[in-house]
Amino acid sequence: MYIKELALTNYRNYEKTTVAFENKVNVILGENAQGKTNIMESIFVLSMAKSHRTSNDKELIKWESEFAKISGVVEKERGPVTLDLIISTKGKKAKYNYIEQQKLSQYIGAMNTVMFAPEDLNLVKGSPQVRRRFIDMEIGQVSPVYMHDLSKYQKVLQHRNQYLKQLQTRKQSDLSLLDILTAQLTEVAARILKKRFEFLQLLQKWAEPIHFGISRGLENLRIEYKNSIDVSEDADLSKMIEAYHEKFDKIKSREIDRGVTLIGPHRDDLLFYVNEKDVQTFGSQGQQRTTALSLKLAEIELINQEIGEYPILLLDDVLSELDDFRQSHLLNTIQGKVQTFVTTTSIEGIHHETLDKAATFEVEAGVIQKIK
Repeated sequence: MYIKELALTNYRNYEKTTVAFENKVNVILGENAQGKTNIMESIFVLSMAKSHRTSNDKELIKWESEFAKISGVVEKERGPVTLDLIISTKGKKAKYNYIEQQKLSQYIGAMNTVMFAPEDLNLVKGSPQVRRRFIDMEIGQVSPVYMHDLSKYQKVLQHRNQYLKQLQTRKQSDLSLLDILTAQLTEVAARILKKRFEFLQLLQKWAEPIHFGISRGLENLRIEYKNSIDVSEDADLSKMIEAYHEKFDKIKSREIDRGVTLIGPHRDDLLFYVNEKDVQTFGSQGQQRTTALSLKLAEIELINQEIGEYPILLLDDVLSELDDFRQSHLLNTIQGKVQTFVTTTSIEGIHHETLDKAATFEVEAGVIQKIK
């Protein structure tokens, strides 16, 4: 798939612009703070209905405007689709082929993207929250059911935490409601856990040989899911539900004392091992970057395997962060098969035929125009 046309209205520093892209590498040049990353972000937001840079949607709306709109024409194997996302202070409206979708989970996945930005190099050494977000966003693109379960989990979790806080402060004393909320949480938690296990098995399958290649055959990558309960990835759903129930029973008094839910997918993490050493703790910066790059390249293949089409790749100011060998490996991998967007202040010093043949655009003060 590829995005053929992008139109922005009142989006960040873009008042009104329409730009046509090519089904190859599209390089977006410009000085800092001119709007390069805003273009990348808008494509990501059109895909995921949320930003990778902020959780506050109001920041996406141009100053003193009431709404922002992103529209795109996406060419897919079965034909073109039109996507529209309107962001206002009242919320978001998403349209697929001009028909408004009742839930965002029904819309997400219409266009698939993989974003690789400098902050993604922190995937390995950053907080567990960064890695959970990575898992959730990638599974969500290929599984609307997962997005629905995740949304339900967050709602029940919030309700349960509020009630635990009331039990902690003795504003409530009835434990039967806590048991009901726990039962609701465990069912959806088990479904989320099962899907994460399945996803990580696929990610391992793709990331391991990619990492082996980038490391010139010197390193083996292993991904491990660190969860809150004692179950294996081969356990069935009922075993996972049972394990959650047993653990919640054990820690009930501790949760009431703390006033918060102590276990569940919202507390889980990913661990990465290179030659059986924990990369987060013992890996060099180079190993951490190779691991992050391997995961992103694996995502591309995994999405293609799941939906039968390659996603759109967004490389936001990341080439300058990679050494020549990793740059070449990345560009060789995407060559000729993935529509790619590259933002940079300059492509001088990056010599690769993929970039030599790229469509080139220039951004200045919220205006984008094609120069090659």
